Amino acid sequence: MSDFKYDVDADGVAIITWDAEGKSMNVLTREAFGLVEEYVDRALADEAVKGIVITSGKKDFAGGMDLNVLATIREESGENPAQGLFDFTMSGHRILRKLELAGMDPKTKKGGKPVACAINGTCAGIGTEIALACHHRVMTDNPKARIGLPEIMIGIFPGGGGTTRYSRMVGAMAAAPVLLEGKMMDPKKAKGAQLIDAVSEDPLAAAKEWVLNAKDADLVKPWDAKGYKMPGGAPYHPAGFMTFVGASAMVHGKTQGAFPAAKALLSSIYEGALVDFDTALKIEARWFTNVLMNPSSSAMIRSLFLNKQALEKGAVRPAGVPDQSVKKIGVLGAGMMGAGIALVSAQAGMEVVLIDRDQDAADKGKAYSAAYMDAGIKRGKATQEKKEALLAQITATPDLDALKGCDLIIEAVFEDPGVKAEMTQKVEAVIPEDCIFASNTSTLPITELAKASSRPEQFIGIHFFSPVEKMFLVEIIKGKETGDRAVAKALDYVRQIRKTPIVVNDARFFYANRCIIPYINEGMRMITEGVSPVLIDNAARQLGFPVGPVQLTDETSIDLGAKIARATKAAMGDAYPKSPADDLIFWMEDQGRLGRKANAGFFEYDDKGKRAGYWKGLQEKYPLAAEQPDLIEVQERLMFAQVLEAVRALEEGVLMDIREGDVGAILAWGFAPWSGGPLSWLDILGTPYAAERCDSLTEKFGERFSCPALLREMAEKGQSFYTRFAPEKSAAA
Repeated sequence: MSDFKYDVDADGVAIITWDAEGKSMNVLTREAFGLVEEYVDRALADEAVKGIVITSGKKDFAGGMDLNVLATIREESGENPAQGLFDFTMSGHRILRKLELAGMDPKTKKGGKPVACAINGTCAGIGTEIALACHHRVMTDNPKARIGLPEIMIGIFPGGGGTTRYSRMVGAMAAAPVLLEGKMMDPKKAKGAQLIDAVSEDPLAAAKEWVLNAKDADLVKPWDAKGYKMPGGAPYHPAGFMTFVGASAMVHGKTQGAFPAAKALLSSIYEGALVDFDTALKIEARWFTNVLMNPSSSAMIRSLFLNKQALEKGAVRPAGVPDQSVKKIGVLGAGMMGAGIALVSAQAGMEVVLIDRDQDAADKGKAYSAAYMDAGIKRGKATQEKKEALLAQITATPDLDALKGCDLIIEAVFEDPGVKAEMTQKVEAVIPEDCIFASNTSTLPITELAKASSRPEQFIGIHFFSPVEKMFLVEIIKGKETGDRAVAKALDYVRQIRKTPIVVNDARFFYANRCIIPYINEGMRMITEGVSPVLIDNAARQLGFPVGPVQLTDETSIDLGAKIARATKAAMGDAYPKSPADDLIFWMEDQGRLGRKANAGFFEYDDKGKRAGYWKGLQEKYPLAAEQPDLIEVQERLMFAQVLEAVRALEEGVLMDIREGDVGAILAWGFAPWSGGPLSWLDILGTPYAAERCDSLTEKFGERFSCPALLREMAEKGQSFYTRFAPEKSAAA
């Protein structure tokens, strides 16, 4: 058995079928790539074969390269891993180039055999690059099918010829968004973007028909034809020069220079456009190798692909607990959070009961789903029938008796322990004995909330991030008495709604918020020291954060920050550390500048609610320092404020698996994705240097930067987090 099968049909068309053995989706291994070449050679050598169609034996075409192959090649290459990766990449180029030239005469460009690709579902990564090397691409007309080049999302770029082929096909400016944003397109959009040539109900039949009717001229790619000129112009052409200036500005505008793969991709396109096609492939291979050798690439692949996938597949799910899929869910509280939970639950096919204090409030929560579907209908993403079907799954009511038969309850009521306790007891009197009860609190300790429950082993935290339908992460919190079935239930529910879960032990602010709050507070502290808020936010954005701490505070509301500070101070008493950040937040609250929701905060806002620059009145209270700090110093303060909390969370047992620490940070608040997460960043930095920087920052700025004992110990031993806390050890612990 093999991942590819070869057959010649009655019409003389060689059908190469991709069907990866033992896998739900086709991923390309090194051995399988070699088999592609073998079958292409066989078809080209067989006089009875008129052409080739590459298709899939699965419902999808391809899911990309098996990324473990790259790690294996690095290991096998000994002291020169770069050479090993480059040679492997060039081998792939050679195979796809052979497919593309298809036996044609080098001079006349005649005599080749047509090669078509029949794409019967989703196609990504190397699958799309194989398709681009074919002479004709036909895709199923299924609107759920997707095709694209999403490599940039995990820290690399299309290195199998996709970057060079696609940019030469459509030009640098048109190619840049597709390659840099990594978006997957439906068949209609893909055809418009020239990723495919045709859409058909039967892509295999359409591909065969094209092969049997293709002429010599149909086989010659634009870059192999005499007189080829790059769309938009080559870099040395006046129009092309402006194109690349614009593309460069777009890349740096979107990435702020923080993502190595984006810069490498643009360099590959630019340098490749100056030379012939085959030399351009070699340039692409060199830049691809350069990115693979960058520790950022390894960290991103590990966190955003391997670890994320492992968590979604149940890497931390308690062993021996049977399937806990949710059939009927009760959502308590129909505010924005509860309404969002109801929406994603209904989308996953669950029966939803949405509870609020009265019918009007409950109906308002259900209307959130209706508005969401209306927006989808407007964009052509949904239909009226789908909207009606989804709304039929949601029962909006103030009647708690409607919760009978629920197997999961998620409470999303007001953040008050007394209100939550009362609701817990009322609901437990109605729901089945084996129903799991979850609180969506973002700050209140789960162990304390569970005291109101008569079944604390069935009580758990399920912390969503807002807006629920857009955010990818769900944080599951185990109280001291939370049992394995409750954890399994929460994990299975998160799998059903297609989000990524992390499981943490109960502690103040859990994991995500305990890291986000210091990030925000450090930004606030710097303002009180006279550091420009423009410098603070831009320093964060140049680290790869989606927004800086000042803007983030405005987005989440300033009075929320004040409320959290007061509640934490009340809970901690004398142990609460006094901070000038609190003084700033309380002052802003007193000024009535509560952030975006009030159209006044650290920013000015216009009539339409758009930011119109930083509020100049801030400097009247906190004048700008005559000498502003160095950019790197600002960035280090913002980074270490977060990563040290991540280390402490691991040290205290709040984090039980380092994979969750890294994946959770990136998905929850956008922690510098290029770094792979806070613990990966410390590994890139090196624990000895990290400890040294802690000491310098502590001396200059205070004890909040003091080196945790765990990090100090690891620095002294020269250890890294992904060796000491390797997932295998984590899983076994």
